Amino acid sequence: MKNTTSSLLTLSLLLFLFLSLPTPSLSAERCNPHDKKVLLQIKQSFNNPYILASWVPTYDCCDWYVVECDRTTNRINSLTLFGGVQGGGNLSGQIPAAVGDLPFLETLILHKLSNLTGTIPPAIAKLSHLKTLWLSWTNLTGPVPSFLSQLKNLTFLDLSFNDLTGSIPMELSLLKNLAGIRLDRNKLTGPIPDWRFTGNAPDINLSHNKLTGQIPESFGYYNYTRLDFSRNMLTGDLSFMFGSNKTVQIVDFSRNTFEFNMSNVVFPASLISVYLNHNRIFGSLPAGLTALEFQFLNVSYNRLCGKIPVGGKLQSFDATSYFHNRCLCGAPLTAC
Repeated sequence: MKNTTSSLLTLSLLLFLFLSLPTPSLSAERCNPHDKKVLLQIKQSFNNPYILASWVPTYDCCDWYVVECDRTTNRINSLTLFGGVQGGGNLSGQIPAAVGDLPFLETLILHKLSNLTGTIPPAIAKLSHLKTLWLSWTNLTGPVPSFLSQLKNLTFLDLSFNDLTGSIPMELSLLKNLAGIRLDRNKLTGPIPDWRFTGNAPDINLSHNKLTGQIPESFGYYNYTRLDFSRNMLTGDLSFMFGSNKTVQIVDFSRNTFEFNMSNVVFPASLISVYLNHNRIFGSLPAGLTALEFQFLNVSYNRLCGKIPVGGKLQSFDATSYFHNRCLCGAPLTAC
């Protein structure tokens, strides 16, 4: 009888302890209710794709797939949707205006989503904390919006591999914190804007568009690290982009119609990669090129003449870096 009583007391105690344990409730959820509501609207706008299957109201949205919460504020600060291996292939529709209702968002990435269509919505301009905007490899159309200049904290803008048209807005130079901008592989037209950056000059990639005209002289005022203006229809003299005081490391101006005398151009010691092929550059290769530690060099398909200077890295490249010029000669080409 004593053992039975003892066992009942033990079971009663265990039951009491079990019932005393805290149970999960919505009140203990980390995610902000407003952010959860907005995310569910975004999911619905994208036709409830499989990649967002974890976005269900009964779960803490800080634990949902492809989003992150700030550990201090518990507000959604990152939304990153990738196609391909991440399984976003069935996501379709336009970028919902509701994206602009995530006020603490710092990173917005929509990448390799071939069924993402429409234009970049003005609601994105409301994301005052946004640092990374990466909308690439989609079927977005329309212009590069000038309202993106309102994103004062933006450090990286990537709108590459889309079907964007129209001209490049001048207002992007107002982004003081911008470290990189990619607008390559679109259908952009018109001239390169006469950008006057108020902060450090960003890396710029405008390749594979239909840009015309000359590079503005204002580009010669800044020290860039990487520039890629290849495969456009740009013209004129770009020798002002070089000089002993520059710090540029990688440039690709290939496959345009630039035309200038290369003979007296001074290339900065910082250069490690130079593509000037498929232009109308004339003159000779300056002897100063022998002092540079090139990793890549291509001046083929121009109108250069004279002997290739001997020394440095110049003879380490094969003939394809030099061939199809008017009368360039010397190793690695045939002797003069």
